[in-house]
Amino acid sequence: MILIEHTCISDDIEDQLFVCDLDKCKGACCVEGDSGAPLDKDELEILDKIYPMVEPYLSEAGKSVIAKEGTYTTDWEGDYVTPVIDGRECAYAIYDKRGILKCGIEEAFNDGKIDYKKPISCHLYPIRVTKYEQYHALNYDRWQICSDACVLGQELGVPVYKFLKEPLIRAYGPKWYKQLTQEIDDRQQARQSDGEKSKK
Repeated sequence: MILIEHTCISDDIEDQLFVCDLDKCKGACCVEGDSGAPLDKDELEILDKIYPMVEPYLSEAGKSVIAKEGTYTTDWEGDYVTPVIDGRECAYAIYDKRGILKCGIEEAFNDGKIDYKKPISCHLYPIRVTKYEQYHALNYDRWQICSDACVLGQELGVPVYKFLKEPLIRAYGPKWYKQLTQEIDDRQQARQSDGEKSKK
């Protein structure tokens, strides 16, 4: 594991290769799972504030659920999550012409309507963050629906921490990310050096 400031980062985030392949998975992470997308407490007010700008992008079913449940709700553990439609897709998810699920919040962001891209838990996936009193634990989440992303990551040679550069900087800042990449570079150089010594 890697320790930086108040974060504990799993080795998988360095080692696993991953690049989303929406043409194959069709945005399955927006529909599969036990509940909606996890939300931080500071995101609740944001969702309430931006909803008038996001609403035009959503499906009628999504708007109906949000009208009944609100812009956020809680799951069976009492954690804040996005509402879902009939226990399936996120209320903020929309289908494009190719049948791929996309985020209505992100579409509003891309059009310059809002300055909030999407819930940080969605942006960071497949990294899941568990927040403890003294530190955050960052772990790679293995999920069968992302098998195509693993294949594409292997083909392109892109590790999780590079694929998720933007959301990691959003969550922890550019200085933290620079420390992460430096730590990983140092570890890889050390392993390479050890491997060369063992061959002698």
